[in-house]
Amino acid sequence: MSERVIMDEAAIQRTVTRIAHEILEYNKGTDNLILLGIKTRGAFLARRIQQKIERIEEKLVPTGTIDITQFRDDLEQTINEAEESAYEIDVNITNQVVIIIDDVLYTGRTVRASLDAVLQYARPKKIGLATLVDRGHRELPIRADFVGKNIPTAREEAVAVFLEEIDDRNAVVIE
Repeated sequence: MSERVIMDEAAIQRTVTRIAHEILEYNKGTDNLILLGIKTRGAFLARRIQQKIERIEEKLVPTGTIDITQFRDDLEQTINEAEESAYEIDVNITNQVVIIIDDVLYTGRTVRASLDAVLQYARPKKIGLATLVDRGHRELPIRADFVGKNIPTAREEAVAVFLEEIDDRNAVVIE
């Protein structure tokens, strides 16, 4: 199977920098700002955005992860079976501005599950969404506030995001 590189390492780096700036403009700085990355690659992107914001503002924004497994609508498990919070962060996110970060926005079901995970345990003041790639084909009325790159795709194509933290390279490809 051949792959077509859509974003190389430099493009990903520029995109993360731009998204960090856009988040700061959206929130008018770092006050009350929380970043939550959807496991797995969204969590690594959230850390990268956190580092960029720290370089820009010289402030460390609280950053954590969300595991949406128990909130997926295509699994048999129900939310009531969840015994502990699906997100991990060292601060209370109630009344904060939470930015959920994911690698690829596709049908919207992952984002819906992440919203359920956050809202079951907290009441943020506002929730935003950042994604490295928006490939279209939404099944739910969900839109990202911060998009790295819009990549129109056919349903049978796959968009793969590779991050050096787990994949030993940085690239976005269509397979």
